[in-house]
Amino acid sequence: MTDPRIYQIGLTMINGVGDITAHHLLEACGDPEQVFAERSSLLERIPGIGSTLIKEIKRPEVLNRAERELKFLLDNRLRLIFWNDDDYPFRLKECVDAPLVLYYKGNADLNGPRCLSVVGTRRATDYGRTLTEHFIKGMAEHFPDTLIISGLAYGIDVCAHRAALANHLPTVGVLAHGLDRLYPPAHRSTAVEMLERGGLLTDFPSGTNPDRPNFLRRNRVIAGLAEATIVVESAEKGGSLVTADLAHGYNREVLTFPGRTTDPRSKGCLALIREQKATLITSADDLIATLGWSDEKKSAPMQGVLPFSNNPDNDPVLHAIREAGEIQVNTLSRTLDIPFHRLTTILFELEMEGLIQASPGGMYKTK
Repeated sequence: MTDPRIYQIGLTMINGVGDITAHHLLEACGDPEQVFAERSSLLERIPGIGSTLIKEIKRPEVLNRAERELKFLLDNRLRLIFWNDDDYPFRLKECVDAPLVLYYKGNADLNGPRCLSVVGTRRATDYGRTLTEHFIKGMAEHFPDTLIISGLAYGIDVCAHRAALANHLPTVGVLAHGLDRLYPPAHRSTAVEMLERGGLLTDFPSGTNPDRPNFLRRNRVIAGLAEATIVVESAEKGGSLVTADLAHGYNREVLTFPGRTTDPRSKGCLALIREQKATLITSADDLIATLGWSDEKKSAPMQGVLPFSNNPDNDPVLHAIREAGEIQVNTLSRTLDIPFHRLTTILFELEMEGLIQASPGGMYKTK
């Protein structure tokens, strides 16, 4: 019996098939194996699939490449996370251009209760590095389970990873190449340390070089994994602004630190504020207030009592979960028309109250 992961990987290796087309093929055919087994006459009925693309789907080399990639994963003890797997990041799954396949090495929970992306210029100033360190230290003091996402690049990215490690927060680097290499090589020791408390993630197969277009493409994963993106420093143009725009397009919170109006490496952040694409923050406390996160330490005297605890049946979120029996967080957000970042806060409090139970894949049910 052929390993089904070969077809999962193969679906992403068809020339001319990007993320959105791959999703269409998967939806139309039901599973990856059927995409390759389906008759050409039926494939032609799928919108956007023509004879040229069908020839690419039928090329034997596609599945041969996928088989070699699976061997590489198994030999190196890497994880393959497919779109339909329970552990696929549920926040990323909300995004229309989310990758079907992720390659992962690490132990951080990509579906944890709190996940932030921290990005910025590669030419960070002392001001930017200090802001990053203080911000992440503040997050660790309030929420020691916060997952910090960044791109392992020079400047703010690697500063964010190192600050997370220094404050015992899990941190994941999203790479613009395969897991058979590391760029930049200067950050190898940091990457090794991240594997012990965090990990490395990519949607690029082995053999992929860190070419410029790949960095822009990987930014959608950085933006999609988190419920909020923080831009620390940025010039008027750069990858961090691309990430911010993507996060804004995904209806995620974007937050940024202000800087001197004369500093070129603050102009991108000031533009985000001026264009009302980002909320101005100066500390972790500002972010916590903006996202509506409840701080367990500050709430301690209340003994965790929620506003609806005396009559939980009146809470619409709890009622919707009870009615559904079990429901995915994205579906719940759409059903109740509650912003995703607000809903995750409510769900976390309900879970702490012992009223609901979380399951893999962002599923929730009542206890």
